[in-house]
Amino acid sequence: MALGMSSAPVIVLLGGILGVELAPNPSLSTLPVAMMVVGVALFSVPAALLMRRTGRRLGFMGASLMACLACILGIYAINARSFTLFCAVACLIGGNMAFVQQYRFAAAESVENAVVGKAVSTVLLGGIAAAFIGPELVKHAREMLPYGLYSGTFGSLALLNLLNIALLSFLKETVVDSDIFTDRERPLSMVVRQPLYLTAVLAALVAYGVMSFIMTATPVSMHVMEAFSIEATAWVIQSHVMAMFIPSLFTGILISRYGLPEIMLLGVVLMGVCVSLSLADRHFIHYWTGLVLLGIGWNFLFIGATTLLTGCYNPAERFKAQAINDFAVFGFQALASLSAGTVIFLAGWGTVNGLSLAPLLMVLWIIWRQRRYIGRTVP
Repeated sequence: MALGMSSAPVIVLLGGILGVELAPNPSLSTLPVAMMVVGVALFSVPAALLMRRTGRRLGFMGASLMACLACILGIYAINARSFTLFCAVACLIGGNMAFVQQYRFAAAESVENAVVGKAVSTVLLGGIAAAFIGPELVKHAREMLPYGLYSGTFGSLALLNLLNIALLSFLKETVVDSDIFTDRERPLSMVVRQPLYLTAVLAALVAYGVMSFIMTATPVSMHVMEAFSIEATAWVIQSHVMAMFIPSLFTGILISRYGLPEIMLLGVVLMGVCVSLSLADRHFIHYWTGLVLLGIGWNFLFIGATTLLTGCYNPAERFKAQAINDFAVFGFQALASLSAGTVIFLAGWGTVNGLSLAPLLMVLWIIWRQRRYIGRTVP
């Protein structure tokens, strides 16, 4: 998880910055970040279906190889100053992220139902290391290759993905009930029509969509519009990504102690506080504090949604139920990322945050209405 996630903060940090330099129109500057999310959405269903046939290990290893080749292509794109090719690189890296997102389901399948939340949280701890690795490669490896600024960063990412292939070769497949009993599989329409399934999908969708919308616009707002240094901007993004994953040390414990709906509601509230701080002013402390709270809120809401989702399907239904969930979540995230660049340039930072309030209030109301059923369904 640590190695596989490292590419994401690099694209988030550099997508808008390199986009400003390479794009024919400034309003397209965040398109590379959006294309990474588009890649996640496009590969979500194929990733689940492929691993249903080949197994987790081969699927994960093949995805890491694709990311490695994409990073090498990224070096060429920077050297050729090709915005189109750089967007394609971001899309392929997003394709790998679709497989990386399945790591949490692989973990959930390896434990008893009562500790699914802890298993998901533990795997997501790899994101803490990714929060350090990615931005550090941006700062220290950017001039290591003579093919343009930041080409060395992508060369380093290629090596990390090669290392990940070696580690994933040791992965053991988990045998679940569906591998033995296949007569309990319900029609997909019956699975997705469950109110709690829809609640889980919606919660994860809002968590990722709002987080991505604000996060994608942050480097442009800070570095391009407010003239903060690349080091200051990198620190805010790095702190945000750390805040997304450090709570995983105790999110599973909090869910067990205080209840799943309570932790999900807390996540929504923290994301709302982020929006309030961002609307208040544009000093460094507002950016930093807001993005940290955004990361913590995302962690609580997303892990809660994932835990809730695993209680809504039988083992035989897991791949198709997970595929629909991830396609919806990352499809919406793609729309949020695609629109972030246009909104930040045409309407400003305040509008980016103001538009985030409506989905947060909606999911807050839905989780509140469903809180009794959520608490009863998940151990």
